[in-house]
Amino acid sequence: MSERRKKAVALSYDQMKDISPKVSALGSGKVADHIIELAAEHDIPIVQDQSLVEILAQLEINETIPPELFEIVAEVFAFIYHLDEEY
Repeated sequence: MSERRKKAVALSYDQMKDISPKVSALGSGKVADHIIELAAEHDIPIVQDQSLVEILAQLEINETIPPELFEIVAEVFAFIYHLDEEY
């Protein structure tokens, strides 16, 4: 059985200028490790959702997420905002 390569996708969203969240970084293997390390170093929340990452990894950097992902990504952002308020 082959081991799956780690994947990571970073999303960004600026309410003042973005219509919807967009992919700000993505990669697999060592690039994914680096994205995760940078996020941790800068206290950027990391959410693990393999199914969502598989879908988002098909997008390009700076591409906005498709409408069918709005609800799930909104839930992720709401969770992160809630964490920020608590800490």
